[in-house]
Parts: sequence; C-alpha cells; structure tokens
Amino acid sequence: MKNLKEESDYLNTPIECFWYDGDIHPFPVKPHWHYYMEILCVERGSIEVYVQEHHYILHKKELVLLPPEWIHSIYALEDKSVTPRYAVVKFDINCLQLAPHYAPKFRNIFSAAFHADMPLFFSSDIVDTLDAFESMKKCINEMNNKAYGYNLLIQTELHQLLLKILREWLNFGFRISPDLYVEDSKFNISTVTAYIDEHLSERISVPDIAAACGISYSYFAKKFPIVYGKSCKEYIEELRLFKVEEYLAFTDFDMNYIAQETGFTDCSHMIKSFKKGRNITPKQFRLLHKH
Repeated sequence: MKNLKEESDYLNTPIECFWYDGDIHPFPVKPHWHYYMEILCVERGSIEVYVQEHHYILHKKELVLLPPEWIHSIYALEDKSVTPRYAVVKFDINCLQLAPHYAPKFRNIFSAAFHADMPLFFSSDIVDTLDAFESMKKCINEMNNKAYGYNLLIQTELHQLLLKILREWLNFGFRISPDLYVEDSKFNISTVTAYIDEHLSERISVPDIAAACGISYSYFAKKFPIVYGKSCKEYIEELRLFKVEEYLAFTDFDMNYIAQETGFTDCSHMIKSFKKGRNITPKQFRLLHKH
C-alpha cells in the first residue's frame, strides 16, 4: 500500500477542483491512494472505476465517492468516438466542519458511513436531485477564477453537497451513532491538521499536538514528515504564512492584528518570518495582491 500512495500537498491545497479530460490527460489512472476524500462526476463518455473491492461503470452525470485511504483506479471505456471527461473535487475532509453543536464532525460521520457500506455510487437521477454536478462545476469555476472569498464559496458548496449525500444515506438506513460525538475529541496523525488549524492562534507547540494525538513526541516527530512531507514545526510555520497571505490579500486589518490571529509572537516576528519565507515583505505582498 505504501508504494501506491499519491503525494499530495495537503497544506497548500486542502481542496482541489478540476476537470479530468481524456483529450488532455492519460488513461488509465493507475491504482493509488491518498488522504483526500474524492468525488467524481462524469460530464461525457464513460469510465470504469475500481474502489477497493467495489467496481462501478459511470456514464453521463453519474457520481462516485472515493473514501480517504481507499485504493482506487480509473479506466476509460473502449469507445474511441467519445473521450471521457469528468469533474473532480478532492478535499481534506478534516478541514470541513459542521456548524450545529448537535452534529459530529464530517470526518467521523463519513468514516462511519463508509464502514457501514453506504452506497458510493449515485445514479444520474439522484445526482440531478442533489444538484451535485452543478455544485461541482461551481467549485471548479471558483477554483479557476480565485476571486475574493473563493475558498469559502467552495467550502459552502461542499458542505451543501455532503449534507445532501448524508440525507440520502439517512433515508437508506444509516444512523448517526452517539459514539461519533466521543470521536470528535480524538485525533490521529492523518486528522491532526484540523486540530492545528483550530488552535493556530494559540501558538501551539509540537509536543502539544503529539499529546492531542495520544502518541509520544518522538513517534509523532518521526511519523509526521512521512504523511505530510515536512516536519510539524515547518508545517505550522507554513500554515501561518498562508493565513497571513489571506489576511493581506482580502482584508484591511493592520499587521499587529494579523500577527496575533496567526499565532506569531509579535508583528516583527511575523514580518521577519514572512520575508524569509516569501522573499517579500507583508506590505509589498499586500500591494501586489490586494483584491
């Protein structure tokens, strides 16, 4: 399984939205796995999808869910006249949170649903009812245009789509167990990024994060780079810089406020770190990228 892992940048791109077009991209998509959850919906042609022990053939406006860490592969059906094209939305489900206090986290609900063998395939009739294909197209357009607040609009579309899928499963007999509420407070190496994001302004330390996962600091420090491609300390620093970029590009908040909200010791620490990481000062970045 290790050799099939697809390298992904979960920090820079917690959500990916794009078209996979057979006129441009190669088939087959060889067997692989990743920590993203993935949604595919066909626009034209037909594809054959293998997900662990499951096998699906998808035609126009049919959709399939690919759970995190499940091995999957995709093949074009033999029809030379029509090359497949399908919408793809890949995302770290740990980054998506439900607002109501009565609802467990998405990551726990969907993990339970996948283990309960809820349907991964949705016919075109259900896709139309869910407005799923239109939601995915909106996500791709937002990702391509990157206008003000695009990431929030993508998350809004994803929240709506996942809630609609969850309602389908509830109608199918799925039940949200009380045990899922207990799971909300638990983290492991593949879900800890949500914990880091939630506590970033608190200047959390790597030992704090290891403790939240319930594992030793030495094991955590060894395992984290294997999953994320960099040390936890580097990950935190880079995440802070991305948060600073968002504040600079999309708000008029002053530097002191931004430094406080992104977990830097003070404004001078933020400016020094930003200049080192981006080869430009925060003020210069704001002038170049202000929307």
